[in-house]
Amino acid sequence: MEKKKQQSAFSSKDFHQTFARPVYVKPEKLLHKNVEQAGVHDQFSTERKHPVFFVDLPTKNVSMTIGGLLPGQLTNRHRHTYETVLYVIEGKGYTEVEDEKVEWQAGDAVYIPSWAWHRHQNLSDSEPAKYIACENAPQLQNLGVALREEEGRDL
Repeated sequence: MEKKKQQSAFSSKDFHQTFARPVYVKPEKLLHKNVEQAGVHDQFSTERKHPVFFVDLPTKNVSMTIGGLLPGQLTNRHRHTYETVLYVIEGKGYTEVEDEKVEWQAGDAVYIPSWAWHRHQNLSDSEPAKYIACENAPQLQNLGVALREEEGRDL
């Protein structure tokens, strides 16, 4: 299989590099060990008011984060142009999607559509909740069309 050096971004002069057959591009890394041990993403966690751990891998189309909700915690309402799928690892709570309350517990998956106002609530006053969030944010960021709005910050 042909290998090619990774390119950071394409411009109009690179149109000829649209190949009829895929080309394997070796990424700089394939593994992010002990994601939570790397620590929370400080700026994003502070803004969201709950712990968020970024999975640091060189994906161009999807992202993955681990979100934590402290006991009783309710996050800020926010929305974005990218889709989100949450997989609940532990805990019990709900996600408001626009005006609909979607209750969840460990083992459930929740879909949050593009540009839907949403927020998350941990229903336990003593136990944390945790989920994995997968989003197509990098794809839209690379296209220049990713937007995110936080209630109270942007409105």
